[in-house]
Amino acid sequence: MISFKILSASIIFFISLISGGYPFFKRLKNKSHLSLPKAEAFASGIFLGAGLIHMLGESSRDFIAMGVDYPLPFLIAGMVFLGFLLLEHVAKELYHHPEQSKSAFAIVAFIMLSIHGFLAGAALGITSSISLAVIVFIAILAHKWAESFALALQLTKAPFRFLFALSLFIIFALMTPLGIFTGSYIVESLEHLHFIEPTFLALAAGTFLYLGSLHGLEKSVLISECCNLNVFFYVIAGFSLMALIGLWV
Repeated sequence: MISFKILSASIIFFISLISGGYPFFKRLKNKSHLSLPKAEAFASGIFLGAGLIHMLGESSRDFIAMGVDYPLPFLIAGMVFLGFLLLEHVAKELYHHPEQSKSAFAIVAFIMLSIHGFLAGAALGITSSISLAVIVFIAILAHKWAESFALALQLTKAPFRFLFALSLFIIFALMTPLGIFTGSYIVESLEHLHFIEPTFLALAAGTFLYLGSLHGLEKSVLISECCNLNVFFYVIAGFSLMALIGLWV
């Protein structure tokens, strides 16, 4: 299992570098938003199912076993969800005033996507089931290439020095592998601190729920493609897959 997590961290890091490297070294003529709606829809369903069925369920069971009756996992996940929604609204507002705030928009995008990446990686690192880990890994990859490209594009458009912009992007690319190793460390070394694992699961659940629903706001698959049944079917398929996996893990 640890070998798979190391391999996953390496692949995710290199996919991030490859996807984000293009804006740094090429002048793009077409800066439109890249999308693979069916792949993104499938990943959205997986994120929703993993967050609701697996992470919140397991986190809730662990807190109850520790004698915590308050629905703390749902509070944590809700706060994370609303926090990301606030950050995305701030970023959207900044985007509409590019002449004043290209730098601010790029920094907000860097912070938000880095936190996304770390918590998604932590979810993979904490996962003890190889089948669920593979599904989470695929879902992360389905979003990671697009996020990497989009962030790199914003960093190169901002009035930053090249090395500073590149440094921010490399930090972003490292966040998901760092999250994977942090999650693995928690599972392997901090088992005696029983509250840490369910807390991280709740944090990751909030991240997954946001990635599966409102991430991108009006560009979100659940909003932009909600009436396209050919695409929405993949959301249902991803969610159903997580529900089926829940029968065994």
